[in-house]
Amino acid sequence: MPPIGQQEGVLAGIRVLEIGHFVAAPFCTRLLGDLGAEVIKIEPPGGDPVRQWGEQVDGRSLWWSVHARNKHSIALDLKSEAGRAVALDLAAECDVVVENFRPGQLAKMGLSPDLLRERRPGLIVAHVSGYGQTGPGRDQAAFGVIGEAIGGIRHLTNHAPGTCDLPPVRVGVSVGDSLAGLYAAFGIVAALFRQARFGEDARYQTVDVALTESVLSLMEAMLPEYGALGKVKQPTGGAIATAAPSNAYPTADGEWILIAANSEPLFAKLLSLMNRQDLGDDERFEGNAQRVRHAAALDLLISDWTRSLTAANLGEQLAAADIPASKVYTAADIAQDAQYRARGMVREVDDPLLGPTLHPGIVPHFPDAPGSIRRTGPAIGADGENLARRLLGYDEGQIAALKQTGVLG
Repeated sequence: MPPIGQQEGVLAGIRVLEIGHFVAAPFCTRLLGDLGAEVIKIEPPGGDPVRQWGEQVDGRSLWWSVHARNKHSIALDLKSEAGRAVALDLAAECDVVVENFRPGQLAKMGLSPDLLRERRPGLIVAHVSGYGQTGPGRDQAAFGVIGEAIGGIRHLTNHAPGTCDLPPVRVGVSVGDSLAGLYAAFGIVAALFRQARFGEDARYQTVDVALTESVLSLMEAMLPEYGALGKVKQPTGGAIATAAPSNAYPTADGEWILIAANSEPLFAKLLSLMNRQDLGDDERFEGNAQRVRHAAALDLLISDWTRSLTAANLGEQLAAADIPASKVYTAADIAQDAQYRARGMVREVDDPLLGPTLHPGIVPHFPDAPGSIRRTGPAIGADGENLARRLLGYDEGQIAALKQTGVLG
């Protein structure tokens, strides 16, 4: 892997101002930063609350190292007129602003899109909120988990009906927030492309992303099945409702292995590996539709076989037979995976605040211009004075006055 700072990304030359907190907007800007954009993050004097989330080393969040990487931090008191003036000066030097306050909050802070665009005509402004900028629900409070509930994924990630009385299962990460951030990044890149190709057009300068809608957009056939058939899609646990066999199966050493042998050639290979070619003549398993109807019985037969083998042995046999399969990876498995390492998706990074730290790599991958992790998540306001001098042209007296009054952290 090239050293930090050596690879220019595809978005180099684009400058982004983040006025966000928690997950969605910062995830969006992290993606843009990973692809080479210069990202300036405005934080309140006490810092983004996410700095306190997750495991800590000497009071510093390990997640923050990744979540705020490739960003500059400036700590500003946006409740003050002087702080808002600095924010407007920063916006005047940027191509994009990303925010994730409630609809209308940016205007209440004295930073409305109209004011921002007075300082920087053509500025692209991306809003990320729970329910979007319009509609009867726009002012309701929401975090990612609420978006996941209303978008439908919390219902579908549960165990199959009747098998468990526990609460609906969470995915395990802030998927609703991250999806919204991903869609915001996609919208921003689309707007930048439109602007570069056809010139400024006010119709394409506002990006409006809702957590709820971001999740709902992934729900495959949920809506058309309900609209046409009145069918409410139900959770299926570890299985896929439309294809079989495709599930997680237990191993002799207490692991779980995913096997996806749901085409006719793959199913035949699996039966051969199991030494159960006789099941190929069983009418319950003739064709995918029949296998889906009798998936529970089929999964029991496959589980009887997988329980006799260790995960390593089973994985080797399935790989040799060219059947899509994998054990369920933990963080340890991911960190040691040769494919991830070869493609730079697991990277060892020297964080000045934490020391050597593992980071996930950059997605999407541009083979000839892969970008880089130019810097890890900075300390609160680490770049404020430098940005004020370099970008805004403030003199030492202005900077001292802002610091003395607590406007600049």
